Amino acid sequence: MKQLAITFDDGPDPRYTGLLLDLLKEHHIPATFFVVASNAESNPDLIRRMLAEHHQVAMHSYNHRHAWFSSYHYMKKDFQYSCDIMRSLGCRPDTYRPPWGARNPFTGYFLKQYGLRLVLWDVMVQDWQAKATAQRTSDRILARVFDGAVLCLHDAGEKTGGSCGAPLRTIEALRMALPELKQEYVFKTVEELKPNE
Repeated sequence: MKQLAITFDDGPDPRYTGLLLDLLKEHHIPATFFVVASNAESNPDLIRRMLAEHHQVAMHSYNHRHAWFSSYHYMKKDFQYSCDIMRSLGCRPDTYRPPWGARNPFTGYFLKQYGLRLVLWDVMVQDWQAKATAQRTSDRILARVFDGAVLCLHDAGEKTGGSCGAPLRTIEALRMALPELKQEYVFKTVEELKPNE
């Protein structure tokens, strides 16, 4: 069967992430959560639940600041704080996705310093947009995924440009799309899908 990794950025958010975890549990689907460390620190129970339910928990910066506007000293603190928080919550930080996929000259240096693997995405469906209805997002997911793809969705993000309530529409979109996806795909975490990249 084909393989697919579903990933979620920007959480955890207590309004949405628990509902998403419920849906993933119902369908027995592992996912990768690229968490904002300050959000993780504020919601440790959700991080513990992700780990207990065998999801991969990965880094998405400390507070979702764009790398283009970040100095060496800011990036140094961002990586250090993020790694420290992740470890304190029982995570093994080894994978990193920068906010908006943006990098600067210091990103690669700190990835190497902290032994982190950079992971972006293959498929983006703009699920954070105000016009992204559940049906439109579901249709885009089904039309765009392919064997070995890393799909990027969001379980938070209203503070960083996402539309109010967008994660609820993303959850509903997955509720529609998952039965069809399960007929074609085996779901993997990013770590399982591409362990040697």
